This record gives sequence, C-alpha cells and structure tokens, in this order.
Amino acid sequence: MTPHDIAATLDHMGVAARAAATEMARASTLAKNTSLTELARLLNEAGAPLQQANAQDIAAAEAAGLAAPMLDRLRLTPKVIATVAEGCQQLAAMPDPIGEITGVKRRPTGISVGQMRVPLGVFGMIYESRPNVTIEAASLAIKSGNACILRGGSEAIHSNLALWKLVQQALVNAGLPADAVQLVQTTDRAAVGRLIAMPEYVDVIIPRGGKGLIERISAEAKVPVIKHLDGNCHTYVDAEVDVEQALAVTDNAKTHKYSPCNATESLLVHERSAAAFLPRIGAIFAAKGVEMRCDAASKALLQSVPGAQLANATEADWSEEYLAPIISVKVVASLDEAMAHINRYGSHHTDAILTTNHANAMRFLREVDSASVMVNASTRFADGFEYGLGAEIGISTDKFHARGPVGLEGLTSMKWVVLGQGEVRA
Repeated sequence: MTPHDIAATLDHMGVAARAAATEMARASTLAKNTSLTELARLLNEAGAPLQQANAQDIAAAEAAGLAAPMLDRLRLTPKVIATVAEGCQQLAAMPDPIGEITGVKRRPTGISVGQMRVPLGVFGMIYESRPNVTIEAASLAIKSGNACILRGGSEAIHSNLALWKLVQQALVNAGLPADAVQLVQTTDRAAVGRLIAMPEYVDVIIPRGGKGLIERISAEAKVPVIKHLDGNCHTYVDAEVDVEQALAVTDNAKTHKYSPCNATESLLVHERSAAAFLPRIGAIFAAKGVEMRCDAASKALLQSVPGAQLANATEADWSEEYLAPIISVKVVASLDEAMAHINRYGSHHTDAILTTNHANAMRFLREVDSASVMVNASTRFADGFEYGLGAEIGISTDKFHARGPVGLEGLTSMKWVVLGQGEVRA
C-alpha cells in the first residue's frame, strides 16, 4: 500500500468507527452481554483454527530470530484462549457502568447536579506480540460501549486476523455493528503514524508494547495517550517478615513468568533479614538459572550459594526492566531507604512489601508512588483479570484519568448532568 492508500484506509476506518461508536453508546446491556457471551463461545470452539493461525506467526517469528520473551508473548496456547474467553464471560456478568448517575446533590437553587458515566468514544490500540490483547481490547470496547481500531504487531498478524473475525461474528450475532471493532490489516508502520494523528476520529490511543514503541507514540501522537513505558517492579523484604512466606512470594514474583511487565525485576532486602533470607532465595534462583546482579552487601551473602550466577550491579541495573531470568539485588538499612530507592529507580508500575509489621505495611502503601502497591503478595497479581476487571486493556502509570490496570471504568469518562423543574438563574 502507498502512503496515500494507508491514509485513505485509516480515514475510512475512522469514519466507520465514529458511526459505530454512536450505535455502541446507545446499545442495550443485553446486546453487549450477548455479544460477549457469543465471543466466549466462539473462542472455545475455534481452538484448531486459532492454533493453525498462531503456528504461522510462531514459525515466521522463529525464522526472524525474535527474542525469547517476545516469542513467549506471541504464543496463543489453549490456556491463553481459555483465559480470554473467561474474561469475556466475566465482563458479561459485570454491571454495565454506562449511564450510571452518581453523586446527585440538590442545590439551593432547586436544581440537582450529578455525574453520568459515558463511553470515551473511539480508542486506538497499538500493541506488540500478544494476540490475546485483540480479545481483551475488543471485549472491553464492547462492554464499555466504545468503538476501537486495533493495530497489532506484524509478528502476530495471522493470529490477530483469526481472532478479529470471531469478534466481528459475535458483534453481528448480537445485532451490534461489526465496525465497532476494526483491525488494521496492513503491517506497514505508516499505519501507526496515521492512527495516532486522527483526533477527528480517535479520542485516545493506548499503546501496549516495548519502551521504544510507547516513547514514539507518546512523542508523535496528536491525541491523548494512556501509557506505561516499562515495568521495573520491586519486591522489598522488610526487617520483620515471615521468611517462608517471603521466599514463596519472591520466587513467584520473579520466576512465575519472566516476560510480563508485572514480574519483579529488583529485590530489596532489609539488612536485618538479609542473612536469613538471601542465601535461601539465592539457592532458589540458582536452581532456576536466574542471574543476580548485586550490590556489595548482597553479593557477600550470596557467594556461598552453589551454582549462583552473580554479577556486580551497575547504576543502570537499578532501573532496568530485564524481561529475562535476571534480577537486581540490594541490601537496604531501613524502610525509608527502600521506599526512596523504589521511588527513584522504579517505573511506578507495581511494588510490593513483604512484612509482618502493620505500620510499615501502611507506610509503604501510602508513600510508594506506584500504580499498584502490594502487601505480602506477588507483583504478578497486577493484572486486570486478577483484579476482577474481567480484562484489561493495559497498565497505566499516568496519574490522570486512569492508573494501574485499565478496565471498564478506564474506558469511560464522567459528564455532568443537571436535573431541574424549570429553574432559571437569578
């Protein structure tokens, strides 16, 4: 496609999305839920065709030398399909937020003033590797009464096309417009440039992918962007801690899966817990092939661990999102030092404290400036599905509009409504 063809195609999709958004905003809860239930059914019945489409993408990605974490994200396994289908069913069972009026207060003038929750309109979603995002974005658009234009990575084109066809079928089966969810079918990167520069058609852009992609979109977009650049998540082991519990949680936070943005990348340990905790977690990491990039104090405690892969941490390691079996490790003298380190080097995504001290836990919750802050739980729980949102469209580390996992409410806004009985302003 020529640049002219791409611009014309995206403009056509924008016009169709605007029209579909109007229909979706007035769609009944029954129709939206029916579409989601249909989509879950279609996903559960389409295992073989989806696997075939995904196999084409995997083969091409392997031939192109795609990195292991990206390959992992690209796989459309039966478990992934079952999870997104369950997410659709969860969304169908959730209350419909659209049209809800809250906070109504009667004013001395006689008018009543409140706020109504409404769809954003049209959102553009740009994402890499994970084909499951196609379903998560589509299902959230349907339930929230929005229209969306999806642009997945070229490495997942066959998987995304197969999934999108199921979405369109589910929309049509429920009497909703097929154009409510559109997929950009060209892999030309020029399509991204056009999509993020159409404020007349698109209300918000949501990028989900590597730091380079998100930085580019944030710099070039002419519409608002909901974003997070990276996931440098921390687990802090406090002075007072249940060591057995801390071992299990820290192991899960790092090794459950290396590629997601909510995997722990940095481990901080209070000096009073370090001798009891570090050699034991070091042995777990050594057995799993996790490299530990250490400060001097942690390295001294880990050197005796058989098979431990140790390296000296550099300044850059404290800010790094590895997405790999690597973790930075540091011994700290206090809770204050731990929180200062997290707020300086972290990406404001997800951070956890492991402690039996309630006061310390409450301070950590209040003072760590991140979208998700946890006590005695794995950072891997920072996920819309795990939070009960049904699905998520991404994680936002911004502070305006939406923060943390962006689910239904993150795709809506509030408008003021005024109810009167003929009042006039004096």
